[in-house]
Amino acid sequence: MVKVKICGLMKPADVLAVNAADADFAGFVFAPSRHQVSLETALALKMLLMPGIKAVGVFVNESADDILAAYKAGAIDIAQLHGKSMPTEITRLQQAGLQVIQVFERQSIDLTSTADYLMVDSGKGSGRLLNLKAIPHIDRPLILAGGLTSENIAQAVQIVRPDIVDVSSGVETAGHKDASKITRFIKKVKEEILL
Repeated sequence: MVKVKICGLMKPADVLAVNAADADFAGFVFAPSRHQVSLETALALKMLLMPGIKAVGVFVNESADDILAAYKAGAIDIAQLHGKSMPTEITRLQQAGLQVIQVFERQSIDLTSTADYLMVDSGKGSGRLLNLKAIPHIDRPLILAGGLTSENIAQAVQIVRPDIVDVSSGVETAGHKDASKITRFIKKVKEEILL
């Protein structure tokens, strides 16, 4: 069953929309970007999340200490690592109890990664869709991100067969999360599972 991660949540209304649409993962961006939130904001948003939804912290070249601080504070359940991630850092996070998503831009997936999930993305927040047919089939949990919308998600799932799909700007209107787009996107993914 394909699961859905809605990334870039910034305010209570975003979390309520994710709860109502029955997402599986919610992303809080700690890295510098237009979606960046502070640890305090992430904690407050996490408190509003339905218990079954996992909170994912998005980091770019952040130290293991800072990532673990967010985890120990209770703001995140999973760490999503962009940039250069050393195997020793991934192991340290996992030994502390964190699951780890390692992100690879475009189709260059490193199958030697010890991360719990491998994500293929078209580039941090680029909004571009990958060449879906070039993504290799792997026997690890695969997350597909980059340029996904309710219009192209059915085809993307058919071609790639990912375990999880990740969307941020594809469920926004004028730069803000749109509850109706979140609902439509998740509905499309769940419908695709039934085909």
